[in-house]
Amino acid sequence: MTDYQDKIYFISDIHLGAPALKNNREREKLFVSWLDEIKKDASALFLMGDIFDYWFEYKTVVPRGFTRTLGKLAEIADSGIPVHFFTGNHDVWVFDYLPSELGVHVHREEMRVAFSGKKFFLAHGDGLDPFDKGYHLLKKLFTNRFLQWLFSWLHPNWGVALAHAWSKKSRLTKGMFVPFHGEEKEGLYLFAKSTLEDEEVDYFIFGHRHLLLDLPIGKNTRYINLGDWISHFSYGVFDGEKFELKTYKGPGESL
Repeated sequence: MTDYQDKIYFISDIHLGAPALKNNREREKLFVSWLDEIKKDASALFLMGDIFDYWFEYKTVVPRGFTRTLGKLAEIADSGIPVHFFTGNHDVWVFDYLPSELGVHVHREEMRVAFSGKKFFLAHGDGLDPFDKGYHLLKKLFTNRFLQWLFSWLHPNWGVALAHAWSKKSRLTKGMFVPFHGEEKEGLYLFAKSTLEDEEVDYFIFGHRHLLLDLPIGKNTRYINLGDWISHFSYGVFDGEKFELKTYKGPGESL
């Protein structure tokens, strides 16, 4: 358990480089502008998954692009602000490049941590939905070290093209967003509710669903979904006393 001072920021589902979107450069510039502003009062930054729409690290090659983002994250980490990166279902293949080059802390599983006496349960959210049996199998395949090794032998040009084709087809056929299913059918909400039976949590913080939600669970617990940077341009901030969801429209407009 760790205590931080000042503000702690949470953000998820930027999906930088998404082939189904035509405004990747504009969204990245807006994201970097947000990063530049929060470094003034941030004591920690939590990137809660799917920051990149696709990421795979070969031994000597990483995906092209994201220069502004990577440089700004390195600047923030170098300044002494801890940057925590949770792998999502789109950037699950982050290995050692981000920690060694940028100085970020990579998390592949959920994290329990205390801020100012409040207990937080942090996760991207993929693989926690008890209803999503198909993805449970898919995640096992994606995280299998032997299969990762096999994929690494595919030329990066082919690997990136294959990943982008899969991403684009999936988003175009299923739709970019899936609505909130209600408290009795929303998988992550039910996961949080069942977790409360065994442990005390003040805040569940998730990404993954692209929903902007702040819902009560029981008397003292809140379920937070951070939204995304495709339509909401949203983030969460905890100031030591309260947690808020906010949206960002440009420099100086929401902080």
